[in-house]
Amino acid sequence: MNRKPHTQAKTIAKHVLLIALCLIYLVPLYSLALASFRPGRDLLRYGITLQTLIPTDLNLENFKGLFNIRDGIYFTWYGNSLFIMLIQTMLALFFSSFVAYGLSVYRFKGRKFVTTLVIFLMLVPMQILILPLYKLMITVKLMDHFLGVFLPMIVSPFAIFFFKQYIEGLPHDLIDAGRVDGLNEYSIFFRIIVPIMPPAFSAMAIFMSMQSWNNFLWPLIVLRSGNKFTLPIGLNTLLTPYGNNYDLLIMGSLAATLPIIVVFIFFQRYFIAGLTSGGVKG
Repeated sequence: MNRKPHTQAKTIAKHVLLIALCLIYLVPLYSLALASFRPGRDLLRYGITLQTLIPTDLNLENFKGLFNIRDGIYFTWYGNSLFIMLIQTMLALFFSSFVAYGLSVYRFKGRKFVTTLVIFLMLVPMQILILPLYKLMITVKLMDHFLGVFLPMIVSPFAIFFFKQYIEGLPHDLIDAGRVDGLNEYSIFFRIIVPIMPPAFSAMAIFMSMQSWNNFLWPLIVLRSGNKFTLPIGLNTLLTPYGNNYDLLIMGSLAATLPIIVVFIFFQRYFIAGLTSGGVKG
């Protein structure tokens, strides 16, 4: 009899805590959205603040200003980032899952060494690899080329480890059944393994997309031409010694969040299942 009110109180407390955490995350985004629709002079005068919860004096001038940045180059940067994100994510999912399948299914000499090497590479910061990768890009003449941006990222140690853990949790009887039916290893991978891995692919698609979309350092080193810049690098050029276009920068940054939100909404159905499955099996 006394457990029901106690359970209700715990449920209410849990919801209050979750709402408070949501507000902590949403308030900065809300203040950014308000600032992006306010005149630039208000930004210089008040900064990004929440003076009033109800927005006033909002307009679309900053959004229109994005079209005027060097004859609309903002949308060229946007397209470059989208192109690199899509290609890099798809290739990273394909090659990483392929490598993970081999490490999970086959028992070959050196398998433990390769697995240990993958785990070790997960611990190596990207900054340590910048110099050798830079020299490699010069050697193969991929500087100032989109291939030079996403080619070193199409195999991710983290994605390999994640997919390996996931595949090892699948019933290997399915693979044996495919071999009995006469399928070769490529057919087993594409016709049996891939169709039962949507949660793993969805979770990794979100991580890989965010990694590519927010990548700043490596594209900054590889790309030289202004019309090939990705969005983070292009937005950074709005800050100059002769004046900072904070109003356009904020509006451009707000618009830059849309692709990641769309990716998350598209893959959220399998996101939690993919994380939990890949994280506990093995």
